[in-house]
Amino acid sequence: MNGVLPDGALRQMIETGAIRAEHPILPEQIQPASLDLRLGATAWRLRASFLAGRGKRVSDRLADFEMHRMDLTGGAVLEKGCVYLVPLMERLSLPPGLDAVANAKSSTGRLDLLTRLVTDEGTEFDRLPPGYDGPIYAEICPRSFSVLVRPGMRLNQLRLRQGHALLSDAELRRLHADQPLVSGEALIDEGLGFSVDLRPASGDLVGYRARPHSGVIDLDRIGHYPARDFWDELRSSDGQLILDPGAFYILVSREAVAIPPDYAAEMAPYLAMVGEFRVHYAGFFDPGFGHGPAGQGARGVLEVRCHEAPFALEHGQVVGRLIYERMAARPERLYGSGIASNYQGQGLKLAKQFA
Repeated sequence: MNGVLPDGALRQMIETGAIRAEHPILPEQIQPASLDLRLGATAWRLRASFLAGRGKRVSDRLADFEMHRMDLTGGAVLEKGCVYLVPLMERLSLPPGLDAVANAKSSTGRLDLLTRLVTDEGTEFDRLPPGYDGPIYAEICPRSFSVLVRPGMRLNQLRLRQGHALLSDAELRRLHADQPLVSGEALIDEGLGFSVDLRPASGDLVGYRARPHSGVIDLDRIGHYPARDFWDELRSSDGQLILDPGAFYILVSREAVAIPPDYAAEMAPYLAMVGEFRVHYAGFFDPGFGHGPAGQGARGVLEVRCHEAPFALEHGQVVGRLIYERMAARPERLYGSGIASNYQGQGLKLAKQFA
């Protein structure tokens, strides 16, 4: 059946060697609709980001871009504003008819840690064609904070798809009529639109802005860092927020969204011309996100960066959309159900490293 492969199918691919690794793949890497990828033991500091290009391997292009090599075994700092390439422990041998797409994990995006998948013969980031057989790499560029990393850390994840999985707008409307996907009216136009919340139900805290000069974040330290050392709180009394050029923000969607068990979703930009800002889209929305007996949904956290000019963001402004895909089969476990799901039922929430 066409669709995104669930956890059971991922396990089968690991058993057959289509997905393999230099160290055994851990059960906790397997999510309901994706596989977490692990950093290897080496990183190269690059002078520029690059793609291998047709007919070329990443290893053949390294000499053109590498500045120095780093050993991550004892932990190493990836500095803000620099570009790094790290071989991943996993390797893929995709069968014909099965492609793959990668995305940063939720906590990676909330740290403004640009992480993209790079492959041999790749002409675009985060995409693997059917039949790809080879190593995979993570390109990492810390944008707001320097971070301490070690081998085995999981910054991005891979989703495998067979055939056509995307839902059309007509299919999305039928699904919403049967199983409400969003609180309030559904704006469906090439996906499910969502807007920004700048009038919270209680209080006036609407988001956070990354502080420009802060310390190093050890990604293994959960709930460790005081938020005030890295973030400024943002408050609004009039439903408006002026974004500063170059600044990074954590905001939240006005709508609560739900992903039914037989579907998955990915955040995508809405329209490039809506303003001088970009909503980052990190992580996949797994089957079961915001879905439960109460059906109340969960709000999406927005990672926002302003571009060249200050921009006034208004409450309720549409800033992004969710692209829904059908699963090839229902996962054995759903998001938030018996697995370590840090953001189920979330509202405005920073990455898990902050207290």
